[in-house]
Amino acid sequence: MRSSAQLFAALGDETRLRLVTRLSGGGPMSIARLTEGAGVTRQAISKHLRVMEGTGLVRCTKKGRESVWQLNQKRLDYARRYLDTISKQWDDRLERLRELVEG
Repeated sequence: MRSSAQLFAALGDETRLRLVTRLSGGGPMSIARLTEGAGVTRQAISKHLRVMEGTGLVRCTKKGRESVWQLNQKRLDYARRYLDTISKQWDDRLERLRELVEG
């Protein structure tokens, strides 16, 4: 449960969510490329990437002196499945409530 909470906390930040969007659409990218048009400093982008790395959402590889970041699609899929499960539980509960009220 704690791992899930940390994952969703990482996804709950607007800058991090934008980074996930960029990485999911553009493949692996350097910090320099991720900083382009982001409106935040390279240092801030690095900090956000490290937070996401701590949750397993992204991973970093070194290519020479450059750090290249990529999305861990399995962790993003896990988040989607987790939300799908919660959604199903709510749907089931709402259906039971509807049956009780109408019944």
